[in-house]
Amino acid sequence: MSFPRIEHVNVTVTDPERTAGLMQKLFGWKIRWQGPARDGGRTIHVGSDTHYIALYTGANAAYTEEDFAKGRPLNHIGVEVDDLDETEARVFAAGLVPFNHDDYEPGRRFYFFDPDGIEYEIVSYG
Repeated sequence: MSFPRIEHVNVTVTDPERTAGLMQKLFGWKIRWQGPARDGGRTIHVGSDTHYIALYTGANAAYTEEDFAKGRPLNHIGVEVDDLDETEARVFAAGLVPFNHDDYEPGRRFYFFDPDGIEYEIVSYG
């Protein structure tokens, strides 16, 4: 039996195209699928051949800042990268602000918020 792994995470965003574009720019991911979703919404799956993030928005959604409050219920999405400094440069170039840099076992890391206020932890074990 193989070890279970997370295959995808489904999160609500205000603009799936914007978030998918950001993930492509920051991580080199690709759009695996996109199309209609429940309740008249829209979803884009963006990631690699083995994992992805499903970016969902509802039909005519009018999300508020409270809808995207940190920790409600998601605290952050962790993404492992080979080159932390290169990824941080891409985060800056995208107009986002890295913060909370740390270096403790088992790796170095930093965090940033996307335009919806979703927090990402970027970590490198190399």
